[in-house]
Formats: sequence, structure tokens, C-alpha cells
Amino acid sequence: AIDSSSTTSSASPVLNNYDALEGGGYPETRSVTSSPVPAPSVPQTSKASKPFGYGYPTLQPGYQNAVPSAPVQPNNPGHHPGFQHYPQQYPGVNQLSSSLGGLSLQHSQQPESLRPVNLTQDRNILPVSSVPAPVPNLNSDLRKLNCSPDSFRCTLTNIPQTQALLNKAKLPLGLLLHPFRDLTQLPVITSSTIVRCRSCRTYINPFVSFIDQRRWKCNLCYRVNDVPEEFMYNPLTRSYGEPHKRPEVQNSTVEFIASSDYMLRPPQPAVYLFVLDVSHNAVEAGYLTIVCQSLLENLDKLPGDSRTRIGFITFDSTVQFYNLQEGLSQPQMLIVSDIDDIFLPTPDSLLVNLHESKELIKDLLNALPNMFTNTRETHSALGPALQAAFKLMSPTGGRISVFQTQLPSLGAGLLHSREDPNQRSSTKVVQHLGPATDFYKKLALDCSGQQTAVDLFLLSSQYSDLASLACMSKYSAGCIYYYPSFHRSHNPAQAEKLQKDLKRYLTRKIGFEAVMRIRCTKGLSIHTFHGNFFVRSTDLLSLANVNPDAGFAVQMSIEESLTDTSLVCFQTALLYTSSKGERRIRVHTLCLPVVSSLADVYAGADVQAVVCLLANMAVDRSVSSSLSDARDALVNAVVDSLAAYMSTASNLQQSTLIAPNSLKLFPLYILALLKQKAFRTGTSTRLDDRVYAMCQMKSQPLVHLMKMIHPNLYRIDKLIDE
Repeated sequence: AIDSSSTTSSASPVLNNYDALEGGGYPETRSVTSSPVPAPSVPQTSKASKPFGYGYPTLQPGYQNAVPSAPVQPNNPGHHPGFQHYPQQYPGVNQLSSSLGGLSLQHSQQPESLRPVNLTQDRNILPVSSVPAPVPNLNSDLRKLNCSPDSFRCTLTNIPQTQALLNKAKLPLGLLLHPFRDLTQLPVITSSTIVRCRSCRTYINPFVSFIDQRRWKCNLCYRVNDVPEEFMYNPLTRSYGEPHKRPEVQNSTVEFIASSDYMLRPPQPAVYLFVLDVSHNAVEAGYLTIVCQSLLENLDKLPGDSRTRIGFITFDSTVQFYNLQEGLSQPQMLIVSDIDDIFLPTPDSLLVNLHESKELIKDLLNALPNMFTNTRETHSALGPALQAAFKLMSPTGGRISVFQTQLPSLGAGLLHSREDPNQRSSTKVVQHLGPATDFYKKLALDCSGQQTAVDLFLLSSQYSDLASLACMSKYSAGCIYYYPSFHRSHNPAQAEKLQKDLKRYLTRKIGFEAVMRIRCTKGLSIHTFHGNFFVRSTDLLSLANVNPDAGFAVQMSIEESLTDTSLVCFQTALLYTSSKGERRIRVHTLCLPVVSSLADVYAGADVQAVVCLLANMAVDRSVSSSLSDARDALVNAVVDSLAAYMSTASNLQQSTLIAPNSLKLFPLYILALLKQKAFRTGTSTRLDDRVYAMCQMKSQPLVHLMKMIHPNLYRIDKLIDE
């Protein structure tokens, strides 16, 4: 298995107010947890921190040691049986209630997912269409209610009862999330009462059980809670006394409009700041024309309301600000040349209301591409420009979009070329995958603390040390776009890509000042996160911005045996401010069966989720150890799991390579991954190209990641313009 570097030592931990606000894990009981409490982590100062590790101290939530009450049988006919009380011994497979029927595979015919496939002899194992996510082996009622795999999926759709069984299977256990993806249908709950478990703060969901009309049992910690009076009324059917028919209990993905209890301050307006490189290099590349044109076309489509604010900073060897205050006849440029002590010349007129100053903004966008045509400035003071942007955005928070075309060469955060072109195809060691300075990480953590995300557009013709620059987006929940060899006229394909990316980027929905928490059934624990964010506490991710194209992954382990339950659940809650200034909570809940046999674990393996989680882990390994280590670990992941499978199936020919049908594409996908820019050797790969591919691995949702690893093929004689 691949070890993941998972300790983020933040330079300046952000004050964790949102922790209490979203509601923590298992609150009153930290003292009774049986696992040893680790010593508090000391922020590292002298040692360079690992750039791709986003972990946190492994403090496990405690659970109440209270003796559970005797099981109460449900007496209202309308409820669907969900979870049993956890101390109770479970009936054997054959006596399970019909509601949980079909959870074991041992006593039925062998499922298709376990059919042995001979990888050395069978031909045509490639699917002709896309590979569907495996459907969890639940009864039809629960299956209908379950979360869509497009939003939330697990590497194993049959959860092993114990960590020992998981270890035996040699497969990683983890979740892949796409929490804010664009949805065509989303139930929005406007009720003033958001019903949550009093102990673990889980949101009520389709997999809780109603003991009677007045009480429900949490499916994560098994606490019995009262049903609030308001929840007895169903707004959809306009009937009273049927809490189990409320939309919150009929949909595994819902969005709540949150009350003021979920706010630390009034919801922030949408604020957008554009920081643009205008050095000679940038002007030559011609990107400004495309960016300004895209902004002009999409100005009215920027997500927001009447409070939306916008601002612009440009930089070369100095930093230029633009006064766009309503009432001016034209935009006013203010130049600050003291980049070692950067300040805001007129703090109140640099971020302006989009609607009030729209004409001035349009004037500036029309003028900008030609303003620096004859520049001789070759230097780039990116660091000071970012420091200015941080000062400007701190009072509100929002989004900083940075456009950079070269290695920063002046002021704070300046970088030197670290790439040796002769080493590009080295099969031995690939160096400099981590940052050269912690300036950009510290800046990102400061931004994150002020609810500001930094998105980076790197349009470079030569090495720009993306390994260092990427930190500004990684730790502030931003995103990274990369256009190697960008030139508006010499490279029209990249110019067209920038245009398309900008249209999506400027118009897609956005969530501000967000936090995300993942909860899971008692006995399971999360130990490593992957994605772009800052970890606030053991299970709380700080996302200054959240966008619908961002994916996340988590690794999990089984802390306590799950023998007393037949189902486990995972719930992710994303609390954010919409661009219209509403505080909202999007909740996804996933339910999966627990199994006790190795065959069942293999039958439920989700090969694409497994590969995507391994890709995330391999990026961490490349940076914390070495690229060759990561490659070996990927190969071993396949070898170990298939060897473990073959050792369990006594009737198989041991001399050939056999895989269960569920894992038949595992070797192919890993081979494809090894040829991906992030992990390949022996081919000339530019360092920035490799680092960008690694950044993508860590931040893309599964659907995009699989296209990177194993792209679709098209017949070129049948292509249409689209």
C-alpha cells in the first residue's frame, strides 16, 4: 500500500471559529476515547514543510461510554427500518430482515463482479462504453435513496468488518467527493429548523430510523434524538405526523438555507480581484487581449448580486493600481514602485461596485491590452503584487485571479530556475517537485484565514517553478490553470483553450467562506485528505472558495470492528455563502453494506475510485520520498491485491494472472497512470508539466481524473466541429 505524507504544519493556524459553528464530531466525550491522544503538533519553522501533504494530527473523536437503552421496536408502520442498536447481536445472514436483504454474497450465486477474468488469455476486456460505478449491494429501497456516485463514492462498496480484513484485501479504503458539482435537480430545504443529531451533529438523512413519530435514531453514532415539532409537518404533502416522508429523509443530497446560527458575520458579497502580469514577456505572449475580451463578454454573467465588487492590479517591476471610483471620467492608474514595502495608495477606491462603476471598468478593459505595448520591463514582482492583493481583499474575502507568464524575479517570493533540461528524461531521480520557498504557502494560509482564495493562470514559454507558485492555490482552496508555450498567434490551440477555460471560470457558480466536514459511522475514521484546502481541525476543511469543478479524496481506516452493524454511512456537509449572499449547507449521505468475507470485499471494489485514490497517494509519495518510490508503490498495489485475490480462490489456475471482474481493468489503469506526465520516466517531461499534472491529480473530481489517466479515443474520420 502507498503511504501518504499527511502532515500539514501551518505557519499560522487560522482561528477556528467555524469549527463550533458547523458543529464538531462527538463533542462531550473526548476524554473517554481509548486511542492515545497525540501531543499537540508544533508548527515547524526551520524545516521546509511537505508541499503536497494536507493531513492533520490524528486525534480520533471519542464516543460516549453511556450504556445504550434497550432496543425500542418501531411502532409506526410508515417508517423504513434502518439501523439496529449497536450493542445488539445481529441475526445471521439468512435471518436478516427483508429491508436489509441481499447484503451478503456468500449464500447466493456468484455475482458478475466476482467472475474470474484471465488477464493473459481473455481478449476484449475493455468496455465499449464508459465504466459505470458499481451499485452497492443494498435492498431496492435503500438503493433508490442512496447518494449518486457522481457526487460521493467509496473505493469499496462493500465495507470490510475489520481492519484485518481490509489489510488482507490489499485495497485502499477511501472516499472520492465532488461536493459542489453542477446538479440539474437539488431539493432545497427552507425550513427554519435544521434537524441534527444532538451528539455527533449529523444532519437527518434517509438512513436514520424512526423509533416512533417523536424519536429518531442517528445512523452514525446511534443516539436517539427527539423529532422537533416543526419537523412533524411535511410541506410537500401538507400533512402532519409523517416525519419520515419529509424531503430531508427522502433525498440523500439536499441543500439547506441556513439561519444566522450558521454565520460568524453577515454573508460577504462576491468580490473579484484580477492581478495581471504586464511585463515584456506577458505583452509578447498576447494573453491580455484574450483575458480582457473574455471579461468584457462575461462581466454581466459574473456570479453575484447588487453588492458585487471588482478590482484590478497589474505588475512588472512595479505594481500598478486602478482607481475606478464612480464619478471619475476615466480610470486612474496609481503606480507603487517601492515593492519592498508595498502599500495601497487609495484603499477605498480600488475595489468598486461592479454595477455602479461598470462603464469605467469597461473603459479599463478596452484600454489595458494596449497600455503596455512598448514596455521594456522584463522583471516580474509577483510577490509584492500578491501582498498588495491580500491587503486589498482582507476586509471582505473573495477571489484573487492571478495571471503570470514567467519566473518571479523581484521582491518577496522571487525564484531562481531550478530545472536542468538534461535531467528531464532521467529514469533515476526527479528533483524539485516541492517548493523552493514557503512564501507562497504562507501567503495562501493568510489568504485562507481572511476567506480569500487565489487562482493561478500560468501562461509561460519557459520554466516558471510551478512547484513553488502552486502553493498559493493549494492552501487557499484555489485552482490552477497552466498553458505551456502560450502565445496568442503562434499557438492558437492554447489561445482557444484559454478562451474556453475563462468563459467557464468567469460564469460558473461559486461558494464563498466555506467549510466542509466529513462524518462517518462509529468505528470508521478519516486519516488523510487530498485536494486544495487548509485543514482547520481533525475533520474540518477550510475552503475560502468552492467551485463546481473541484474534487476531493480522503483515506480511511477501520478503528473498531463493525461486527455489530450491517450498514455504514458517510456524510459530507459543505457550509458556504452563495454568490447571492445566502448561507447554505449542501449535504450528501452515502450508505454501504458491511461484509465479513474477502470475496465480498473484492466483489464490491470500485476500480476507478481505487485508481484515483492511489493516484492522489502516489503524488504525495513522489514529493515526500521519490518518483521511483511512488511508481513502485503503484505497481505493488496491483500485484498485492491480485495476489491476495488469487490466494483466496483455491479453484483458480495459479500459473496465470486472474482478476475478479470488478478489478479486471486495475492493471490497465495503473499502466496508464505510470505513463501519465505526473509519473512517467524515460520521456522528456518538463518539470512544470509534471508538477501541473500532479496538481491536477490532487484536485480533479473522478470523472475528469479518469479522462486524464485513460482518455477516450475518437475516430478522426468521423469528427464533427464540436
